Amino acid sequence: MSRSRFTLFHTLRVRWAEVDWQGIVFNAHYLTYFDVAITEYWRAIGYPYPQALLAIGADTFVVKATVEYHAPARYDDVLDIGVRVARIGRTSMQFQLDVYHAEEHLISGEVIYVTADPDNRRPLPVPQPLRDAILRFERLAPQA
Repeated sequence: MSRSRFTLFHTLRVRWAEVDWQGIVFNAHYLTYFDVAITEYWRAIGYPYPQALLAIGADTFVVKATVEYHAPARYDDVLDIGVRVARIGRTSMQFQLDVYHAEEHLISGEVIYVTADPDNRRPLPVPQPLRDAILRFERLAPQA
């Protein structure tokens, strides 16, 4: 995906503790990078997690996460994590993420969240104020 398709980038530097004996980022750390970028996305749209979601009677839970490895990141690399909501369903949101080192595309990923009642964890529709905030930020047409 082109960098221009992302509405938000979060920058971070690879720490020593995140690399393996080969000197590259251990694969599981990319999910942590995704989580950090998504947290910044919530903040950017005015819904810092978890307080803002709980205030509207909702929470989110990951139901799917994928990571595609194109090239490795290494210790001390400065990474740009692109994040965007590509789709909003009735109860779910699909985040797309890419990791770049300078202009090199290293990683692609997807994280799907289901919106749920915070008490019983049963799915519920994405609250309209949250949907509206995402659509404004992404400049998307309304989706079902």
